[in-house]
Amino acid sequence: MQQTSVQKQNKTNNNLGGFQMKEFIKNLLNKRLNNEKGLTLIELLAVIVILAIIAAIAVPAIGNIIQNSRDKAVLSEALNIISGAKIASMDGVCDVEDGTTTCDETALKNYIEGVTGEGVEYTAEYDGADWKLTEFTKFGEIPTDSKYTITAGETATETAIKKLLDSKNED
Repeated sequence: MQQTSVQKQNKTNNNLGGFQMKEFIKNLLNKRLNNEKGLTLIELLAVIVILAIIAAIAVPAIGNIIQNSRDKAVLSEALNIISGAKIASMDGVCDVEDGTTTCDETALKNYIEGVTGEGVEYTAEYDGADWKLTEFTKFGEIPTDSKYTITAGETATETAIKKLLDSKNED
């Protein structure tokens, strides 16, 4: 079929109009982009102030998260010692005297890993009611103002350690 002259004219106008519109938009965008020289000093200062405020809030929060993780690691090591002592006592490695089972770091060396270091000492005892950890020197690594404070040299029961860890898990 042949196109009529009106259809040919409309096709030509549409193509020409589309081309002219693209050129117009291109020229408009170039003008806008050429007028933008960069950020003003006020805009730059505003961005720096916002970043400083965010940093002032984030740095202490991250520091607290790191310290809480360290404190929880010490308490987890304490539970590992008690778990190792339970196994060692079943194997008959620990000392039993007057109904109290006592396991020190020498008796537990084959039952736990990772609770070593210079000057690390501990003793796990079972008195028939609960396992207790005494003389665990790593408790001294927990700051006194921490949520997880157990004083160095203090006796900590397994139940108390678990309760301390469980009660702070919402953080």
